[in-house]
Amino acid sequence: KHAIVTAPTYTLSPATLGDYVFLETLHAATMRDVVVQVWGWDAAEQQALFRRDFDPSCSQIVVVDGEDAGVLVLEKRDDEWFLANIQIAPARQSRGLGARLIGTLLAEARAASLPVTLQVLTVNRARRLYERLGFVTAGLTETHVLMRAAPA
Repeated sequence: KHAIVTAPTYTLSPATLGDYVFLETLHAATMRDVVVQVWGWDAAEQQALFRRDFDPSCSQIVVVDGEDAGVLVLEKRDDEWFLANIQIAPARQSRGLGARLIGTLLAEARAASLPVTLQVLTVNRARRLYERLGFVTAGLTETHVLMRAAPA
């Protein structure tokens, strides 16, 4: 018999300045391997970039079983929702959590008749998840694939 895997239940909590250490650690844990493939990983440079760009205002902490498990960064624009970032802690990956988060987001965007867009590094395996959830390639840069999920 095959085990049935169900995605964990989660809640979203607005990120605060106090989440800095968790989010910086999460970024390194989830992005290091793909960043290495594209640019290489310089820890001091990555910390400086993270510090420069840190803005919790659009970020929500993904909480599973009372534990911080990831982050969802969504920019709700007039003509689209831009999924700026989604990171799931490595210990929580491959269990359907990311798919559930994005699926809920897509349903809410459809209800608002808005597309969801994102960009992903070409080497990032998350691209396959986005394609499975209905995102299609909308453009390419030297390092990223721009993706879009239509509202209908």
